[in-house]
Amino acid sequence: MCTFKNRVQQRFKQLFSKSPEIAFGAPGRINIIGEHTDYNQGFVLPAAIDKKINFVFAKNEESGLVRIYALNADEYREFKLEDARPEAQGWVKYVMAITSRLLKNNEGFDVVFGGDLPIGSGMSSSSALTCGVAAGLNKLFGLNFPAIDLVKEVQEAEAIYTGVRGGIMDQFTIAMGKENQVILLDCQSLDYTYYPLTLGEYTLLLCNTGVHHELANSEYNTRRSECEKGVAVLQKIDDSIQSLRDVDLAMINRYRHQLDPVIFNRCYFVVKENARVLESCKALQNSDLPTLGAFMYASHYGLQQEYKVSCRELDFLVDQTRNIPEILGARMMGGGFGGCTINLVRKDKVDLVVDQLTETYQKEFAIQMDAYQVKIGAGIF
Repeated sequence: MCTFKNRVQQRFKQLFSKSPEIAFGAPGRINIIGEHTDYNQGFVLPAAIDKKINFVFAKNEESGLVRIYALNADEYREFKLEDARPEAQGWVKYVMAITSRLLKNNEGFDVVFGGDLPIGSGMSSSSALTCGVAAGLNKLFGLNFPAIDLVKEVQEAEAIYTGVRGGIMDQFTIAMGKENQVILLDCQSLDYTYYPLTLGEYTLLLCNTGVHHELANSEYNTRRSECEKGVAVLQKIDDSIQSLRDVDLAMINRYRHQLDPVIFNRCYFVVKENARVLESCKALQNSDLPTLGAFMYASHYGLQQEYKVSCRELDFLVDQTRNIPEILGARMMGGGFGGCTINLVRKDKVDLVVDQLTETYQKEFAIQMDAYQVKIGAGIF
């Protein structure tokens, strides 16, 4: 069997008539719990997964010329560093974003990438691409960025080129993930702790709605702005508050009448979600999977009713799981308005669950639901 790792190397040799200098993989990511908390300086509980994008790189002799081939899409692109623009369309935008930020001396390089990480499914394939290119350039040209600094460069590059003011969770997880461990990341200090993910008879199953509603990016920025408006009001009451990370449940409830009802709901969700992340870590330490599952359901309810970033397709899939005893918990995962749900499912019932959800989803939406059983893998570094 020819793996993606072998295929990208073979294609590189065919295209550029030379062997690559470096090769590695950049994984996708999941998030057990802690959604929309990262840009609010809160807590998240993500992990890298075993699905990845494989990269091979080599320098070329052309000043400032970047030559790229995307194996899965069977697409070749090239550009000069001086021509990189946020207006670019498609996957090349992400290559331009980080390349133009990291390379300043008109270096040229060639890269081929491809893998089994599904595109547009909420597993952060775009950040895996950007992080992979960043890590490749860092090694290829001896840029000597420490991992965390490279993560920050990727976060900023993506924000500039996409216009989405995202948090740091995706990039951090792709870079720093460890096999069979989740990361409790404090997005305020960037302190982090690894927790073994011991699921016993259970496994993680992602169910892809197959939709991505257009309002996702604009609403993402709106939610961030709404949270910032809430912080601005609370700061006038208590000037020690710098972000929603500094607000607890007692405080947000005490001052709810000082906040517009919509702003209150947004802030209330974030404060509750931060608490759920910390409680979920305790559940993992105690191997208390039913409690973890209950927190996942509570998270989805908050995302649906308080933060308003779910959609009919996501809600349908989560609602269906409540009638399936082999599932302990489920919720939407990612920015919202489409993508995947993440489900805690008995290993020996995965096929049964997938068949049942696929059939009901097909009947409701006339969409073929894809499902992915994922394992926790290693990050780039």
